[in-house]
Amino acid sequence: MFSRNAFNTFKQASQNASKRFSTQAGSAKTYNMLLGVSVATAVGSGASLYYLNKNSAHANMEADGLHPADHPFPQKKLLGTFDHASIRRGFQVFKEVCAACHSMDLVYWRNLVDVAYTEEEVRDMAAEYQYTDGPDESGDMFERPGKLTDPIPRPYANEEAARAANAGALPPDLSLITKARHGGVDYIYALLTGYCDPPAGVEVREGLNYNPYFPGGAIAMAQNIFDGVVEFEDGTPNTASQIAKDVVTFLNWAAEPELDERKKIGVKALLLFSSLTAIALWIKRNRWHTLKARKVVFNSPKNWQQQQQQQKKN
Repeated sequence: MFSRNAFNTFKQASQNASKRFSTQAGSAKTYNMLLGVSVATAVGSGASLYYLNKNSAHANMEADGLHPADHPFPQKKLLGTFDHASIRRGFQVFKEVCAACHSMDLVYWRNLVDVAYTEEEVRDMAAEYQYTDGPDESGDMFERPGKLTDPIPRPYANEEAARAANAGALPPDLSLITKARHGGVDYIYALLTGYCDPPAGVEVREGLNYNPYFPGGAIAMAQNIFDGVVEFEDGTPNTASQIAKDVVTFLNWAAEPELDERKKIGVKALLLFSSLTAIALWIKRNRWHTLKARKVVFNSPKNWQQQQQQQKKN
């Protein structure tokens, strides 16, 4: 941050330069130009120093995790929308790989209808699972096939069972994971594809795995995304990067299912308000200009002064 003395130094330097390199007629213009350049340089330098201070590399970066790269997901663009074929493939990856440990308590089977599957396809998938319902007429609970109003089934009955099956680590619910992590979809994608061997001098405790994008570098979740781990129905190449991209797209949709509709409404609102603004400007210019430009003039009668004098006498 520049102090008052520094600013005065810039001002004095610009004044000296304007006196030295400009004629008397153009000194004011040159002074203003140099002063503007000096102020812009000062502001730019201050902003750069602030940014570098807030985003500087430091020796403890591993404790916070590496910052993920910016990946070109179409839904991240200003007017971009979800790739619904990718959502369908991503749900397949979730069901075959991720659902073994992670839950999605806020996503119901009905949410998939007309997004990635038809209603009949979703009904058939839901019926593959058994849900506890009841009580019946005898007061007993019973098992029934799943239906559209049921949530995506959980892999564990409760938190204790989940920790017991994962060496004390609790797999997070993935319903809002892309909004609950700094970096969003970029972070999740980098985490899924960022597993590697620890560098020299870094020791990872037994039962953990090294991932530089995870804070601390040691994560309990093992690498599950490999080439060919899932066979896509539509014949899309099942490389690790494609599998990770599709499941991240599905998780992003689960966290923001209204994104497509929200952007459509935004475009409509912009068009509507732009039209109304244009109409308002036209009305103001072509209907109210006569009132705004009107000049009110008082023309006194010819004998006005005589009438005033007559009233004073009376």
